[in-house]
Amino acid sequence: MVGLFAINAAGVIWGGGSWTPKLALDLEGGTEIILAPKLEDGQSASQEQLDQAVSIIRQRVDASGVAESEINTEGSNVVVRIPGELDDQTRSRIEQSSKLELRPVLLATGATSATVAPTETPAAEEELESTPTVEPTDGSDPNWITPALQNEFDTFDCSSIDEGDASAAPADQPLVTCDRTGSIKYLLGPVEVSGANIVDATNGTVQTSTGASTGQWAVNIVFDDEGTQDFAKVSTRLYGLKGEAPRDQFAFVLDGAVLSAPSMNGVITDGRPQITGSFDQDTSKALADQLKFGALPISFTVQSSDTIAPTLGTAQLQAGLIAGLIGLILVVIYTVFQYRALASVTIASLIIAGVITYLMITILSWREGYRLSLAGVAGLIVAIGFTADSFIIYFERVRDELRDGRPLVGAVEAGWKRAFRTVLASKGVNLLAAIVLFILAVGSVKGFAYTLGLTTVIDVVVVILFTHPMLQLLAQTRFFSSGNPWSGLDPNALGAVYRGRAEFRKPSTVPARKVASSSKEAQKRQTIAEWKAAAAVGAGSDEGKES
Repeated sequence: MVGLFAINAAGVIWGGGSWTPKLALDLEGGTEIILAPKLEDGQSASQEQLDQAVSIIRQRVDASGVAESEINTEGSNVVVRIPGELDDQTRSRIEQSSKLELRPVLLATGATSATVAPTETPAAEEELESTPTVEPTDGSDPNWITPALQNEFDTFDCSSIDEGDASAAPADQPLVTCDRTGSIKYLLGPVEVSGANIVDATNGTVQTSTGASTGQWAVNIVFDDEGTQDFAKVSTRLYGLKGEAPRDQFAFVLDGAVLSAPSMNGVITDGRPQITGSFDQDTSKALADQLKFGALPISFTVQSSDTIAPTLGTAQLQAGLIAGLIGLILVVIYTVFQYRALASVTIASLIIAGVITYLMITILSWREGYRLSLAGVAGLIVAIGFTADSFIIYFERVRDELRDGRPLVGAVEAGWKRAFRTVLASKGVNLLAAIVLFILAVGSVKGFAYTLGLTTVIDVVVVILFTHPMLQLLAQTRFFSSGNPWSGLDPNALGAVYRGRAEFRKPSTVPARKVASSSKEAQKRQTIAEWKAAAAVGAGSDEGKES
């Protein structure tokens, strides 16, 4: 607990953290962005294309660390609702929605910020059209560079990239464009590998053959089977052109702009190329995210972007917290009635579990972008019962050992061994259910599964590191070890039968002749069922005698 307080305090002081967790869309409100499909006249987006777009945009948002977002389709549009204030980086992730393409580089040069207007004349046009051409054989064939394309390349203005007006070209035709900074101008060949063939893209440091890190950051790409075959052909051809820059380069193009154009340093047949260069951790992750989440099936335009109010608000949050408080009070009342003074261990354990859970959620809000929704609050409320269940299992095992004749210290240890297996089995089922629900569910249901899984782990930690050690300490106190009726561990009230050198004591409801009629009978282990049966027989005999 001290460690968690220190981490959160460090976040508040130096890392922009807070002592309160961030709230989700239903409790705080946020930003709504409506994306409309960008299609030619007469065309419409299929539901399959929209569903795929929703899936990829959701991955983009999740990768930015924003939790509890809502991304779905409404009619032919995709609607994105993000809790809280939307930062520029997340907005860019959402609005970058065109296809990702991989094209070979034909020409590349430094670009200037000056605007150059075309100076073509009718005579020049006729001259360009009459120039004989040779049919290109592959994507990096220089025969693609016709006089018309060369003229377009020479006069292209890279400042249009910033405005989203980069040249658009069919997949089977060359493209004139620039990188996103506007510093390098490119003439690219036709598309040879689709961005949709990228299965995964991650960033990491380059490893040597012995597994040691070189400290150089890189982007690692994984292609599917089709992409692996296509990229193997391209890498074979471009590696044969090594040294003939820029024709040995391959460009990753998103929204008509070049993300990266690395040179080919080997023949890659396993579909797992690695991009190296002047990357650091942040720039390599940004490129990996763009490659991984850039391949939408269709392009979108931002139809509107508005601030929205919370769908539920403070009243519902207060109602949820009140419901949790009522549940906590009922648990306390039950444990006090059932376990007397032993209930203090339950109450203290619940308080500690609650504090740890609050600190964990607050830290996760600061570090991982987690946001607490009303569904998440429901998961915390349900966890109260699950947490109390662990204590009840433990206490009842200890009581069973007391009924079996063990002294309190021995009963605590023996009861813990039996209870711990049961607790682990129970919590394992709860955790498995939370994991499956988190993986399969979407939206706010994930918040319920997340808090349920988190509190399950915390419950086990509290039982091991606090509840059991506390009961060990209490077992050595005079109040509990003497079997005080208010301790909740009174052997007489539990019907205990002592054996060996321990003093024999009989349950108050059982006649003496039924408990110790012979020394052999007294030494026998008596179960709860046997004790109750003996009590019933004794009571019946007494009634018959009186009548």
